[in-house]
Amino acid sequence: MAKNDLRLMVFRDLATALSLLSRLPVRHSYADRAAAAAWAYPLAGLVIGTLAGLAGLAALRIGMPAPLVALVTLAASAGLTGALHEDGLSDCADGFWGGWTRTDRLEIMKDSRTGTFGVLALFLVLSARWSALWLLFQSGPGTALAGIVAAAALSRGSMPILMSVLPPARKDGLSRRVGKVPGVTAAIAAGLGCAVCLVLTGSFVALIWAAAALLAVGLMARSRIGGQTGDVLGAAQQLTELAVLIALAA
Repeated sequence: MAKNDLRLMVFRDLATALSLLSRLPVRHSYADRAAAAAWAYPLAGLVIGTLAGLAGLAALRIGMPAPLVALVTLAASAGLTGALHEDGLSDCADGFWGGWTRTDRLEIMKDSRTGTFGVLALFLVLSARWSALWLLFQSGPGTALAGIVAAAALSRGSMPILMSVLPPARKDGLSRRVGKVPGVTAAIAAGLGCAVCLVLTGSFVALIWAAAALLAVGLMARSRIGGQTGDVLGAAQQLTELAVLIALAA
C-alpha cells in the first residue's frame, strides 16, 4: 500500500471512530468501514482523553482545588462523548439486573427511561472515577494527564475485543450496523491501547485490571443477553477506564 493510501486510510478510520465514539464535529465518516475502522478506537480515545485532560489542567491552572479539577475533567469527558458510554452503563445495569429473561433484559435496555439500578451504577462509577482523578491530580498535572489519556485510549481499545468475540444480541441497533470486527482488527486495537498505556504510565498492573474488568463485562453480557450491544460496549468502556484509573491512583 502506498504511503498516501495508508495515510488516507488512517484519516478515514480515525474520522469514523471519532464519529461513532464522540460528539466532536468530524466532517467525514465512512460507514462502509465501520467494523474495519475499529482498530482506530484507541486513537479516538487518545484524542478524547487529551482534550478532557487539558480541560482539567486548565482548571488546575486557574487555581481550582483537585476535587473540582477532577469534576471539570469528568464533565469535559462526558461532553465530548455526549455521555454515550455512561448511557450504556446505565442501560446495562437496568437490563441485566431488572429483567428475568433475555428478552425482558433487552427490552429494558432499549427503554430510554433510567431505573434504580441504572442510577445506582452511574452514581457509583462516576463517584469512583471522580475519586481516582482527584488522587491523580494531587500526584501532579503530568501524572494526571498521562493517566487520563492512557485510561481513555486503553478502555476504547478494549471495546473491539467484545465486538469480535461476542455476537450481536439484537437484530438491530448500533452494534449490529457496525458489524463483526475481525480478530486481527480487534488485536490491533487492543495492542495500540496497551502500548499507549505502557508508554504513558509504565503500569502493567493497569493492563491487568483493565483485562479483568473487560472479562467481567464480557462474561456477564454472554450470560445475561447472549452477546453484546452498543450498551454493553459502553459499559465495558466505563468499567475498563475506571479499572485503569483506580490502578494508577492506587
